Amino acid sequence: MIVLGVDLAGSPRRPTGICVLDSELTARTIVAYSDEEILESVRENNPNVVAIDAPLSIPLGRKNIEDREGPHLRECDKQLISLGIRFFPVTLGPMRRLTTRGMRLNDLLCSMGFMVIEVYPGGAQDMLGIPRKSRGLKALREGLEKLGIKGLYPSMSGDELDAVTAAYVGLLYLRDEALVLRGADGAIVMPQVQAHKVRYRAENEVRRNFR
Repeated sequence: MIVLGVDLAGSPRRPTGICVLDSELTARTIVAYSDEEILESVRENNPNVVAIDAPLSIPLGRKNIEDREGPHLRECDKQLISLGIRFFPVTLGPMRRLTTRGMRLNDLLCSMGFMVIEVYPGGAQDMLGIPRKSRGLKALREGLEKLGIKGLYPSMSGDELDAVTAAYVGLLYLRDEALVLRGADGAIVMPQVQAHKVRYRAENEVRRNFR
């Protein structure tokens, strides 16, 4: 099995991390910028699933991403909250651009016959018990290596490491070892863990931040 993880940037002027991960947990990463570069990487690797770190839908009841009247949260977002996972709503400033790009790429990839899922590496890292990149790239890389992922190296960027995380969640999905937070307006694929452990870590982090 081959999974392609994409840590999508909101703008083609910023780097997008891409990871190709096989069933032996060997990772290869590149950095792309344009939509065409991303699509070409998918074509070349022909993955079983493309796991994209970007919202791929908007909340039910919202006319479009720029609509200021509709809901701010999807059903799957509310489920993230119930797990104690921190995230930015799809309607928040820069997230609108990321959501627009994510939805466009999703449509293109689906029309090409690829399976696409939405993932959230930061939340997945919380659920896997490894540090987010905000706590240091070395710590995140070592956390991924403890999961058995091979092929990582010290100079990898945060975009690449988040793409590795995205790909790992995609592999869990193919193995039926993932948790799918699903609603009428979209779905997010996450690793399976006991929810109370995630909430406990999140609450402890809030306490540390406000000391």
